[in-house]
Amino acid sequence: MKSYNVCLKDTVKKFTKKLFYSLFDCEQEEANSAYLEKTFISILSKLDIQNAEDIWKTFKSELPNIRKQLDDDAIAFETNDPASHCLEEIYLAYPGFHAISIHRLSHALHKLGVYILPRMMSEYIHGITGIDIHPGATIGDSFYIDHGTGIVIGETSIIGKNVKIYQGVTLGGIQVSKDLASTKRHPTIQDNVCIYANATVLGGDIVIGENSIIGANVWITHSVPKNSLVTYQTEIKIRPKKNGI
Repeated sequence: MKSYNVCLKDTVKKFTKKLFYSLFDCEQEEANSAYLEKTFISILSKLDIQNAEDIWKTFKSELPNIRKQLDDDAIAFETNDPASHCLEEIYLAYPGFHAISIHRLSHALHKLGVYILPRMMSEYIHGITGIDIHPGATIGDSFYIDHGTGIVIGETSIIGKNVKIYQGVTLGGIQVSKDLASTKRHPTIQDNVCIYANATVLGGDIVIGENSIIGANVWITHSVPKNSLVTYQTEIKIRPKKNGI
């Protein structure tokens, strides 16, 4: 019976937390620098990944750009959410920002050909926030997640700039089949699109055109032209109560 190093889950959890802290806190960055490098190399060694030192150097060199991109995301959160009081609140208390932070880190590793570690990082933050973003998903600048619980963004999704997504949104595939692994299975969302709660957008050929608004609860399996408004209408009846009923 083959043995799997499942205790790496605990190691990756700690590594991910310290990496997140170090990205935004200079004191944490200095305190955790040696730990992060040593732990990263150890994790990759246990996953039988070669050239761990070189991968770490490349990944570390990308961290300043990731930080800048996340600062733009934080501004998008503050700008779009009337419930926010300051930028500090976004960094400290917003699960959507926490989720996109770990995604941008894991996506950078995914692009370097490291797959299991980023997936473990994304599952760690999924468990905390309820937001499931595959490390392979490509997400543009100034991305805003409101509330976030139940969001699913598939591996081959492409999201443009200044996109807003609300809780329960799914960017998924129409079919689930292993022979589709190398194909684009998830939608493309162009710039300045807003997708409201519980909307479902399915299919690798689907493009939601720029500046469009996708209303709550819609089910989309066809492309939407730019500057569109897509809504789902249902009949709601309101009547006076009779005899307390």
